Amino acid sequence: MRERRAARVLLFDPVGRLLLMKGRLASAPDEPGEWFTVGGGLEPGESVADAARREIAEEAGFVDATMGPVVWRREGRLALQPGETLLIKESYIVARCDGGEPSREGWLPHERALIDDIRWWSLADLRTAQETVHPIGIAELLPDILAGRYPDPPREIPWS
Repeated sequence: MRERRAARVLLFDPVGRLLLMKGRLASAPDEPGEWFTVGGGLEPGESVADAARREIAEEAGFVDATMGPVVWRREGRLALQPGETLLIKESYIVARCDGGEPSREGWLPHERALIDDIRWWSLADLRTAQETVHPIGIAELLPDILAGRYPDPPREIPWS
């Protein structure tokens, strides 16, 4: 089974809102979208922080992000296409930026086809969300992060 390391970004604006994207997998383009953090796979030789910085710029257009620590890790299997399953190993890193309206200018064609929305969420929004938000249980995990209480070493969180 192929392994993919990924940087997931807990990107906060100055008032503590979290940037999330809503989208679908290429293997399930007709399924309803789910919300998830900005981020993606690490390129060869790239650190988690460097990948996070690149993904923030590509997916949201913010180039002023200040990187913090990796606070969570999780791994699980993901079927991308029939016959192809990946072992995904995610590192969730804290980042902060000046906020504002995210830009979609850096999106690749497949992202434009599969990503339905991108917006800032408050903790109150997350606590009352009716849609699926990944990682599951994020509203219960965020208060410590928002208060600057970062686990060391990073906390292992469940895949689903």
